[in-house]
Amino acid sequence: MTSYLLRLLCLCLASFFLLHLGLGVLVRLMAPSVTRAALRLEPRVAANLLFALRLLPAAAALVVVACLCAPSYLWLEPAASEEEVGAACLVAAFLGLAVLGEGVLRGYRAYRRSRRHIERWERNAYRARVPGIQTPVWIVKQDAALVALTGIRQPRVLVSEPVAAALSTEQFDAVLRHEEAHRTSGDNCKRLLMAATPGLLPFAGGLGAVEHAWAAAAEFAADDRVAHGSRRRALALASALVQVARLNSAAAPPLAASLLADGAELFARVERLLHPPTRVAPAPQSPILKAAASVTLAAGMAGVLLQPSMFHSVHELLENLIR
Repeated sequence: MTSYLLRLLCLCLASFFLLHLGLGVLVRLMAPSVTRAALRLEPRVAANLLFALRLLPAAAALVVVACLCAPSYLWLEPAASEEEVGAACLVAAFLGLAVLGEGVLRGYRAYRRSRRHIERWERNAYRARVPGIQTPVWIVKQDAALVALTGIRQPRVLVSEPVAAALSTEQFDAVLRHEEAHRTSGDNCKRLLMAATPGLLPFAGGLGAVEHAWAAAAEFAADDRVAHGSRRRALALASALVQVARLNSAAAPPLAASLLADGAELFARVERLLHPPTRVAPAPQSPILKAAASVTLAAGMAGVLLQPSMFHSVHELLENLIR
């Protein structure tokens, strides 16, 4: 029984690696055209699309392994089988374990690094009461400029004293609303998920372009949420971005939504706030219709994938892989 389950484990890891690598290479090849197209969409939609694209290879590979590979083996492979696992399958299984382990390790390191930054800042910080802002705001006693939403379960906005002193009341309010928009979108949680998602190969990323495009779209979406059709708030945020950029900025940890996440996007963000793009408002969609369409699609896919003939086909592929 032990050897039976070990073969199953090897096949699952090998299948995950091969599926993940194939889908990852496909996403990487598509990334330039997809990111260009996505950034022409509404930023909130673009950010969601790019986030899904980044997680797609690992998520799809896990679903196929859990719903097809493992069940087909358990159903169709005789328990008394003494089939040997081939060298190619062992190598693929080892690489599958390595990419999964490296992803978990990278996510843990990003969390620990961010935690150390936050603890150091909060030792020299005091709570500020800001009317109209739901997220807790802390003023950090340090010389470097800092504006960042930190934390995942208990998010808070950290602002350094030079930034608080340099901004007007209206600018400060716009900056805090920008960080609060990141909290509403769960962007720090998304950063953690992307950090823990495996790269194409062990200790090799490969999808950094998608992550960079997602970060840009997330910043545009947060800016749009602050402006929300108000010329005055848009101008306040644009001037605040320029004002903070002139200060000596502190480096933000990986799991924090910094006001100036990428200096290269500063011009584009200010330009969008000063000259917002005109978009045709999308037709309203009923949540019930969207939910019904999602359920119908999921049921249709399940009906196709869970047919007995599909399990037999997958089992034949697994037999070829294990040799």
